[in-house]
Amino acid sequence: MGLSFCMKSKKSALLFIFITILVDVIGIGIILPIIPEFIMQLTGEGNHMAVIYGMWLTTAFAGMQFLFSPVLGEISDRYGRKPILLLSLLGLSIDYLIHAWAPTILWLFIGRFLAGITGASFTVASAYIADISTMEEKAKNFGLIGAAFGLGFIIGPGIGGYFGDIDIRLPFYIAAGLTFTNFLFGWFVVPESLSKENRRPINVLKMVPGVSLVALKNYKGVLLLIAAFFLANLAGQALPSVWSYFCIESFDWNPKQIGLSLVVVGLLVAFVQGFLIGKAIGWFGKRNVVTFGFLLWTLGMFLFSQASEPWMLYAFLIPYALGGVAGPTVQGIISNQVSVKEQGILQGSITGLVSITAILGQLVFSPVFYYFIRPETNLYFPGASFALASALLFIAFVLATVAMKRIAIT
Repeated sequence: MGLSFCMKSKKSALLFIFITILVDVIGIGIILPIIPEFIMQLTGEGNHMAVIYGMWLTTAFAGMQFLFSPVLGEISDRYGRKPILLLSLLGLSIDYLIHAWAPTILWLFIGRFLAGITGASFTVASAYIADISTMEEKAKNFGLIGAAFGLGFIIGPGIGGYFGDIDIRLPFYIAAGLTFTNFLFGWFVVPESLSKENRRPINVLKMVPGVSLVALKNYKGVLLLIAAFFLANLAGQALPSVWSYFCIESFDWNPKQIGLSLVVVGLLVAFVQGFLIGKAIGWFGKRNVVTFGFLLWTLGMFLFSQASEPWMLYAFLIPYALGGVAGPTVQGIISNQVSVKEQGILQGSITGLVSITAILGQLVFSPVFYYFIRPETNLYFPGASFALASALLFIAFVLATVAMKRIAIT
């Protein structure tokens, strides 16, 4: 490390990073159960049009984040991590306040554009942890990001659903308060992690969005597995894209009921990702974990499309969540096929692919949901997006099966 941290400073810094990621993810989770009703209030439209507005709002955020994350990441290598993290937190605070005060739908778009432009917290937070960690500490400290993700997707929908049922705008005030409090903590307590001697000039080429994807052509031996990983992540976007709208359309749920269902999703995913994957690989081996994981994932997603009662939705979460063992296992197999010297490039490329699925998922699943629930539809099928996602997962299963026959799995 270029900058020597005392133990107290390091603990404060790690706490700041953990809370930064946690607050970001809580903010995403808070919005999910309340955004359909909020959009309907602002526009006067029904659920079938709310999903289209929601699609463009999420696309605005994800698109700006895809464009500007490499820019802010590169700037942080030149001027330090702290200013960029503080900018991200401040931008997110303002976004939440804009949502809380928004008189029209246009203001939500302004807020989402702003949050996406300033939202490089995940990228810069990872760099911050690398700056202050020894080689021995990195794995443990990077685990904080995963822990924050899991916890955030449990807490966020709970807050959004509970307080959104009281006042649809109240969760945005809570999110703004949490984010700005962390901004103040970072401003006054947390030191800069990147010493001046470790800073470097800006490389304009690295600021080009998606440039890391070019490196994928170097990994022809695992391209089928990468394609399977991409399709699985794309299919996974069906839930954040239409889950809340589906629950309103099929079961007439309120924000509290939607929030509770998302809390259950978060708990199940946290159990599988944090506990079950390692044990499943030890029991069955990577090849079988991928095979049966994809099949369970496909089954769970298809069953969502057929859910006609609330209890069914909860029951079908079990095979869907268990299928989640496949994704990280595939990513691990891909990583093991690439040399240690190329891991950074590979992971950067995979991160770029995942970012693209966040945009494509909205543009695919939301219009499908709209088409099959609109008043003039000839075939009413609220679960159509989940059915499409299950088809994508089955294709991913076939690609992964073929790919694993061609490589030695370690």
